[in-house]
Amino acid sequence: MLEITGLTAGYHGGTVLHGLDLSVPAGTVHAVVGHNGAGKTTLVHTVAGLLRPGAGSVWLAGRDVTGQPAHRVARAGIGLVPQGRRVFAGLTVAEHLRLAHRPPRRGDAPRPSVWTPARVLELLPRLGERRGNRGADLSGGEQQMLALGRALLGSPSVLLLDEPTEGLAPALVGQVQALVTTLADQGIAVLLVSPSPEKAVRCARTLTVMTSGRTTLRLDGTKARQDPAALHAALDLAPAPLERSKPYLRPFRA
Repeated sequence: MLEITGLTAGYHGGTVLHGLDLSVPAGTVHAVVGHNGAGKTTLVHTVAGLLRPGAGSVWLAGRDVTGQPAHRVARAGIGLVPQGRRVFAGLTVAEHLRLAHRPPRRGDAPRPSVWTPARVLELLPRLGERRGNRGADLSGGEQQMLALGRALLGSPSVLLLDEPTEGLAPALVGQVQALVTTLADQGIAVLLVSPSPEKAVRCARTLTVMTSGRTTLRLDGTKARQDPAALHAALDLAPAPLERSKPYLRPFRA
């Protein structure tokens, strides 16, 4: 589904990604883990069309989308859930969903499924309960659900998730992981990036460890869950605990 070959990208003349190769088949979750500064967000932004690559290619279902602007990449079938959620403080949940709804057009590549606001609310019923609430009034978990629902309304074939559990309470982390698995089961290819291997390994079929914009290790998800020693070693982590929590940006409200 998503094929990345020899991808190089960076900012202001500097190189962050160095010839990265990565594949995400349909219906699977590929997790990219690495410390802050490893190039994970640069990877997501380059695939999404927010950053032009210096070299390499990005292919979606046999279609070359390398270097295309973000709106064309989205139309091709790549959806982005950005780090920090980035919901609009003054818009209601219903307004977010209405504005984000982009039904596939004639001539678009086939998608695993077509998403509507009603279907998003069926998957994420809490958003239905908060339809009239503005973005600023939502909890961190609700904002993350809204960012995910907004991305789904483009009916993506590939979903890019940039640290989707950042700042969430443990119970909500589990809910997000379950949703990711559900979406992959429905045929969507999911590329998830996270600094926390413990969170990523739970739902990933494949894991890639990035260090300074390069692949340093690739692991089968099942093997990594059974024996995380190689993953620990690649990230230079002590055997336990694996989790490295981040401070909340704001108090969590259920």
